[in-house]
Amino acid sequence: MIALVGLSGREDAFPRQLSGGQQQRVGIARSLAVEPELWFLDEPFSALDPLIRREMQDEFIRLQSVLKKTIVFITHDFDEAIRLADRIAIMKDGAIVQQGTPEDIVLNPATDYVREFTRAVPRAKVVRVASAMRAAAGPDPVAGIAARATVAEAAPLFLDGAEALRVTGAGGETLGHLHRADVVALMLGG
Repeated sequence: MIALVGLSGREDAFPRQLSGGQQQRVGIARSLAVEPELWFLDEPFSALDPLIRREMQDEFIRLQSVLKKTIVFITHDFDEAIRLADRIAIMKDGAIVQQGTPEDIVLNPATDYVREFTRAVPRAKVVRVASAMRAAAGPDPVAGIAARATVAEAAPLFLDGAEALRVTGAGGETLGHLHRADVVALMLGG
């Protein structure tokens, strides 16, 4: 588990000898050591500074791709939830008021509470490339992006003047094309 979380060579270090991010990695390794079927994490990154928090979120995404475990991740940070989650459940007064993909929740809020909760979230942060792509027409563009990525993650790839990106599936196959005009429209539309 130490190697899995990137702490090889630090096995004999005392907590005071580890950075905040390294200490968080120890906690992750400890929780994985028992090989849980369901990994339950309650606000695991809330005490970290923004830079280490982002690093740990990246590490979490990497671990999930390697471990393929079901994870229940509790957070009050909606940006963190939309970055990490395949599905989100929003609770109010101890009851789930809406559950679904981040995209569904932001684009189709079920209640006024959810609408207000998600009001400030830019659509480009939640709309997946797969939802914004068109059918592939013509030769594949050289640059590509994963279908699971968000439009906000894809947008910088158009800075070099590209008109379209190849959208790829998990196996690297072409699923469609994402066009600059569609990205611009989505980003300017909120």
